[in-house]
Amino acid sequence: MTLEKIVNSVLDADLDGVEGLVKEGLEAGTDPSVLLKEGLIKGMDVVGDKFEAGDLFLPEMLAAAMTMKAGVEVLKPHLAGEDSKAAGTAIIGTVQGDIHDIGKNLVAMMLEGAGFEVADVGIDVLPEDFVKAVQEKKPQVVGLSALLTNTMPAVKTTIDALKEAGLRDQVKIMVGGAPVTQEFADEVGADGYATDAAGAVNIARGFVQA
Repeated sequence: MTLEKIVNSVLDADLDGVEGLVKEGLEAGTDPSVLLKEGLIKGMDVVGDKFEAGDLFLPEMLAAAMTMKAGVEVLKPHLAGEDSKAAGTAIIGTVQGDIHDIGKNLVAMMLEGAGFEVADVGIDVLPEDFVKAVQEKKPQVVGLSALLTNTMPAVKTTIDALKEAGLRDQVKIMVGGAPVTQEFADEVGADGYATDAAGAVNIARGFVQA
């Protein structure tokens, strides 16, 4: 069954294989949204579960996320006119003063795999640039990443900037990064905190389904 093979190809990080299998599914007449949800997203869900259980590690998770993204790229042209609108829209970036991006990139890839439309605004992002991105993209979710203790205050500055712009109530904010804790998330007024990419995706899904 092609769907099962797609799930396994994501798990195995088989980049070339996943593209061929998605094309094979399309040629066989399988609905593109089924290939997305029951193949690629399901595969990434399994990867996320294995990561949380400690059965997979970060490099393997990154490789699986890249594989899933390759499959999504093949599907995109076929999803355009369909009733397969994004699960939601998310903006993600690393806050001002911080240039770390591996964790952010992984969360962005996994959100895309979960059906979100993702705008990655990059690293060392000024609070006003987050504000501009929210005004332009009108996301439901904003992800703020801080990997250094001395850049954590920029998370609060960014949230404050969104408040001042009158946008805070329009979005759900999730935060993450090595030094970030649930206590810190509560202090700065974030709506959610995750310790890893799989957790971040679950939180984002919860936000848009609420």
